[in-house]
Amino acid sequence: MRRSEFLKFSLLGAAALASGTSALAGNPLAAQKAAKAFNLNYAPHFGMFKESAGDDIIRQLRFMKDQGFTALEDNGMMGRSVSEQEKIGNELARLGMTMGVFVVDKGGNSQNTLAAGKQEHIDIFLNGCKRAVEVAKRVNAKWVTVVPGDFERKLPIGVQTSHVIEALRRGAEILEPHGIVMVLEPLSDTPNLFLRTSDQTHMICKAVNSPSCKILYDIYHMQKNEGHLIHNMNLTWDEIAYIQVGDNPGRNEPTTGEINYKNVFKHIYEKGFKGVVGMEHGNARKGKEGEAALIKAYREVDNFKQA
Repeated sequence: MRRSEFLKFSLLGAAALASGTSALAGNPLAAQKAAKAFNLNYAPHFGMFKESAGDDIIRQLRFMKDQGFTALEDNGMMGRSVSEQEKIGNELARLGMTMGVFVVDKGGNSQNTLAAGKQEHIDIFLNGCKRAVEVAKRVNAKWVTVVPGDFERKLPIGVQTSHVIEALRRGAEILEPHGIVMVLEPLSDTPNLFLRTSDQTHMICKAVNSPSCKILYDIYHMQKNEGHLIHNMNLTWDEIAYIQVGDNPGRNEPTTGEINYKNVFKHIYEKGFKGVVGMEHGNARKGKEGEAALIKAYREVDNFKQA
């Protein structure tokens, strides 16, 4: 599943609704208003609760907060207008919620790959980093997602890796003065992608050697590419700055696939993780009932004894 499917949700319109409450009349989740915060900082994305909260993104934010969620993800934040970014940032601050990742824009060039070492690709990436700084300021974001792109099959893997490291060092030079961290995400969408495993990403982060270059450990992708989730998280923990989730198969909420998320989340919590756990997945069921089931699933897997 490509990231574009999540961008579709991120760019929903902000049509105003008549009611000022965060739960609609007849909403099966209304009774959960002002629910207890979860143990971990789970971050839904816009569109995940639009059937319950409506199309207006500010009302969606308030609904998330009412259900106990303390963070937000919005992959397509850089595609929003300045006024909308500021509106989101102000509401996040008012609600006391944390802004999670947004994706560094490749300027519409989906084929851009840092592994090729081509100057035009590097320029697009660095320009995206510069623009990401301004967006991050508006929404008080600390993390931005970076994907190096596809393999350059004509080059040896060592040369490709060197190209990626050099480009990321230059990106880190832009982000580091502002306290922004690019989190590198190994993916399973296609075998053509250069960044595939946690150990490969760990090595690259060590080589870049910057507090602004860390790992985004997406449990869904890593279950598909390498498995041994807890073991591999432990091996690469010192470079993990951000976590995303989605069950497998299906890439929907926890409890809908094979991953034992209760054990995984308990482990993350006991490791002392204070960052954001992004809910980069779909809803297994449609409508308000599906949204209620999603929240119930998170309550179930988050129901572990605190250390």
